[in-house]
Amino acid sequence: MPGFAAPGLVSPLPAVPYTALLEAIAAVPALPLDACRVFHGRGGVHPGCEHLTLDCYPPVWLLTSFQPLPEDELAAIQAALAARWAELAPGQPLNLVFQHRDEVRAETRLLCGEVPEPHIVTEQGARFKVHLMRGMNHGLFLDMAEGRRWVREHIAARPGARVLNLFAYTCAFSVVALQAGARQVLNMDMASGPLNIGKQNHQLNDVAKGASFLPHDVFSSWGKITRSGPYELIILDPPTYQKGSFVAEKDYARLMRRLPDLLVPGGHVLVCLNSPKLGEGFLTELMAAEAPGLRYVARLANPAVFEDVSPDRALKVLVYTQPSRI
Repeated sequence: MPGFAAPGLVSPLPAVPYTALLEAIAAVPALPLDACRVFHGRGGVHPGCEHLTLDCYPPVWLLTSFQPLPEDELAAIQAALAARWAELAPGQPLNLVFQHRDEVRAETRLLCGEVPEPHIVTEQGARFKVHLMRGMNHGLFLDMAEGRRWVREHIAARPGARVLNLFAYTCAFSVVALQAGARQVLNMDMASGPLNIGKQNHQLNDVAKGASFLPHDVFSSWGKITRSGPYELIILDPPTYQKGSFVAEKDYARLMRRLPDLLVPGGHVLVCLNSPKLGEGFLTELMAAEAPGLRYVARLANPAVFEDVSPDRALKVLVYTQPSRI
């Protein structure tokens, strides 16, 4: 590759059909400070790389493949990253984790260096605990960075807001909302493990006051949810499919029909869906049927690195508002 060579590696490009990934590695301009995606093959804009992603959770890099990756090709990618790292951070060791995963399982291994414990990363001034060596979700969804930015800016313009964060996971939305001036945030997720990490995230950022955490099934907790409302902002970020918990095609309508009674006049809702099979129309048509009084405002852009050949396949984050009463 012009202008970039991996020491000790003989002609990597003919052996590795991942030119776009190698070019992205070579083009990393500086040491990433915030957690971020560096290369997104999953969007389909880089032919031959559809199974690959490269993330940086400083000080650790994470290479993920959604299909088996031959050891010689993995070694070539590692060598390219090591060479660029030597240019960016002379004398500092490269920390690299590799995960091979499919829809139901993941195999993760440390290729070189080490992973700090605890592993704390930053984004837009907030700190979050992540875990790269176990599971398929690592504690912070990088594609939702613009959603978190929107929440921060939205709440900053409406200090004292009450926020409902459903399917809260590790509560990143709650952290940024409280940093921006929210009065209270109710975080609900039936998985207590991620919620416990969410509590730690609030402590890391000194925003524990005002946050509450309920490890409950949303659909059996409407009484608790209603008593804590109404809300100036509701965030819906459910999984597309989680056996025994949520199936988007069946359950999203059950969420939407509750929104008008939970929102204050002038309140907003962030409607999120990360499914390559369900497009934006799935959400807009469902909202029109289940909560026709809510008004569509905008679809948030995803981070540029998450470019996709089809916007309907990519993460969808829609903003709706409950019109103010006249």
